[in-house]
Amino acid sequence: MPSANTGRRGAPSLEDNHGRAALFMVAAAVTLPAINACAKHLSDYSVLQVGWARYAGHFAFMVLAFAPTNGLSMLRSSALSLQLVRSGLHCASALLMFSALGMVALTTATAINFSAPLIVTALAPLILGERIGLHRAIAVAVGFVGALIVVRPGYTDAAFATALLLANAFVSAAIQILSRKLAGRDRAITSNTYMVVVGFALLSLPLPFVWRMPATSLDLLVFLTIGIFGGLGHYFLVSAFEQAPASFVSPFNYLQIIGAAALGYLVFGQLPDAWTWLGAAIIAASGMYVLLRERRARAKP
Repeated sequence: MPSANTGRRGAPSLEDNHGRAALFMVAAAVTLPAINACAKHLSDYSVLQVGWARYAGHFAFMVLAFAPTNGLSMLRSSALSLQLVRSGLHCASALLMFSALGMVALTTATAINFSAPLIVTALAPLILGERIGLHRAIAVAVGFVGALIVVRPGYTDAAFATALLLANAFVSAAIQILSRKLAGRDRAITSNTYMVVVGFALLSLPLPFVWRMPATSLDLLVFLTIGIFGGLGHYFLVSAFEQAPASFVSPFNYLQIIGAAALGYLVFGQLPDAWTWLGAAIIAASGMYVLLRERRARAKP
């Protein structure tokens, strides 16, 4: 699930390019699940080491791709405390997801994580002061039924992993709520920079105590590329939101479930069962319906 601040503040005043936005989202649907595929492959290593590699590679990507043209302005924030809290939560979310991936299929983890936007909608009246209306409330309830179908309490041996994934969904929801608050105050590149710098700094502290040399050349390659996938994925995501309105772009996020299923099969030989597909489809349909209702609500005078 995207956690980047995808506000369009500062975007050039150009005609929306829906085709380019769709292509960027398709690219994100492959690269963002690849982060989790790398973490799943590295599940024999400490989750702190895997998380550090994820942020270290992303940090290198940001320095090479954006620092030469943006410099220290990437760190200029009008809401520093919110940025630090959001970035710390993103680091916690990555660790929760990486911890669970060694025990569940990639598609299952991705589908459960996509219940986060439904949690945001459910909490919006309490935290954001937004009215959600009957239709969106029903869609949220149906989406949670889809999550239960994926989780199937009592019918899985991975109860601990499921608990981690559900906890991560709530943390991801908190990240998205903070992203909404930051969208009109800081640039997307600023939010992404803080996310990477804070995660890299936090996980560098325990790294000497958990570090283990990669056992194979393949493991080394995965350690080197996990952060690059993170940098590319967030670049594609932000670029898509700069090309077209959020109401058009956001539904494409659910392509990540398809991307996760493809990677799960190609890399790990895991195919989701019919119940997982059904639950994921319900979550995606509910999420897209909520987005449609929000778009209509904003369009009213």
